[in-house]
Amino acid sequence: MCLFFAADMKGDLSGVAKTGGNKESVTNRVEEYGLKELGFEYKAFPVTFWDVFGEQGHPIRTTVSEMGPILLERFLNLNDTQSAVLALAFKIADDNDLLLIDLKDLRKILQFIGDNRGRFTTQYGNISPASIGAIQRSLMQLESQGGDKFFGEPAFEITDFIQTEQGKGVINILAADKLINSPRVYTTFLLWLLDDLYESLPEVGDMEKPKLVFFFDEAHLLFNDMPKPLLEKVEQVIRLVRSKGVGVYFCTQNPADIPQNILGQLGNRVQHALRAYTPNDQKAVKVAANTFRPNPKFDTEEVITQLNTGEALISFLDEKGAPQMVERAYILPPQSQIGPLTVAERDQLIKSSFIYGVYEKSIDRESAFEILSHKENLLNEERRRAEEEKERIRQQKEAQKALLEAERAKRAEERQRKADRGFLGDLMDQVGKSATRQISNEIGRTITRSVFGAFFGKKR
Repeated sequence: MCLFFAADMKGDLSGVAKTGGNKESVTNRVEEYGLKELGFEYKAFPVTFWDVFGEQGHPIRTTVSEMGPILLERFLNLNDTQSAVLALAFKIADDNDLLLIDLKDLRKILQFIGDNRGRFTTQYGNISPASIGAIQRSLMQLESQGGDKFFGEPAFEITDFIQTEQGKGVINILAADKLINSPRVYTTFLLWLLDDLYESLPEVGDMEKPKLVFFFDEAHLLFNDMPKPLLEKVEQVIRLVRSKGVGVYFCTQNPADIPQNILGQLGNRVQHALRAYTPNDQKAVKVAANTFRPNPKFDTEEVITQLNTGEALISFLDEKGAPQMVERAYILPPQSQIGPLTVAERDQLIKSSFIYGVYEKSIDRESAFEILSHKENLLNEERRRAEEEKERIRQQKEAQKALLEAERAKRAEERQRKADRGFLGDLMDQVGKSATRQISNEIGRTITRSVFGAFFGKKR
């Protein structure tokens, strides 16, 4: 039993979920080669559909932390300086126990680092504000391409690829007709899947056949402008993932699209026809022919240009691990339907899947965004209170100052009034006061005599 993963670029691969025999070209080949007498039968295969956008299959997500900075820098197409700042953001998040789940978490911690750059520069080294700005712009561009839908929870469990139905291995199909419009997102996504397989699956040694076969379609996109650290990681994964029971096939028209260090690790080869109309085409044919162990019965380079539909050149490893001589072979026609399922047929299969409902609803738990936003709100509240207290003290000082100014003005006015009246004025004030006292005393004596005289009477 073997399971498969493949990306569906055009939507027609979904037909493997339905019984075939719907194409005359297929039925003619079955009859021509007498395949029914050899046990050939049309049949459907168990399929699980996946889709990053959650439209044509179960949503498939990971967290920013799980993807890591090396793959994410390819997602964002960063240069070396920007990649270093991104790696620093992951380090700071890890040191502060901040989960990076989705892109808003990453945006928030980048903003946090930028706002506190002086604090982090001392501990982690120089942090360029220009690099932080460039990363933020790349995140916005990624979101505009729908890349934000790939990050979140519940995160995809790679073991969900390794399932069976009624004793048959499930074929996992990724809807990629929309995803391929962003080649960098597509290829980085597949690299993440392969790396997750390598990191998650246990060692099983040298199996007779792999338990999961992983197909990289449009492999030429995978290695375009791939940074050296990432290429080295891919080489390591390809070399070691076989011990995890995973077989990897790179699908491309030209073997020259695959770096030599990786191409040398691929023991099994299937080559369909190549046409040589231009010098570049002829060079590609020559390169493809040279990847095979020669067969003295025919000229490999010549045969590659003569292959018909349903034919291929093949070479596999023998029981000792050595490549066999190249052979010209016929490819069995598909037992399943050629062409896509209808929307209704696909939806029915999705809803009847054993994992339906596991990934359909996203979860947004507390992570870097919420924690830093809470700290930011507390800090803003403290700043607001500090500003209010500062304003209160300012107003109090202004009031005291105004009171003091009024008192000073009053004293100044009094001094000016006295200065305006001069010595004569002061003398008149003193005379007035003295006269007032004399009059008051005289009136008082007069009243006293009158009262006592009336009381005691007067002798005659």
